[in-house]
Amino acid sequence: MKINDVILRTVVKAVVFIILTLGVYLFFAGHHAPGGGFIGGLVLASAIVLLYLAYDIETVHNGMPFDFKKVAAFGVLLATGTAAGSLFFDKPFLTQAYTYVEVPIFGEKGLSTVTLFEAGVALTVVGVVVTIILSISEDE
Repeated sequence: MKINDVILRTVVKAVVFIILTLGVYLFFAGHHAPGGGFIGGLVLASAIVLLYLAYDIETVHNGMPFDFKKVAAFGVLLATGTAAGSLFFDKPFLTQAYTYVEVPIFGEKGLSTVTLFEAGVALTVVGVVVTIILSISEDE
């Protein structure tokens, strides 16, 4: 018997957009306020898990064809690569670099390697959380 869950799927479409926006905000707010890669990754992963709850696994995989194990591995490589990059410039491990860049529309903006490190953390968290949830859902 197929369950009619039109209301759930309609609400999830709007809520997932709001959750993804909050996750991106928390990711970028991490430099000056509580947040960053870990909490941003958790919020982004919760949006993906909500999609898996509202739709079936095949539908979400067709719309989002990512292998989340590879996403987690890429996140770890990005985070450790950014952290180890300072060793090539005779700086201590995890030393950040910071500069200002002129962006045509927005003006002068700060650019830091911490953002790349936090992106690696966020990708790792998203990949691990979604992989764990998918592994749990496969067990019977």
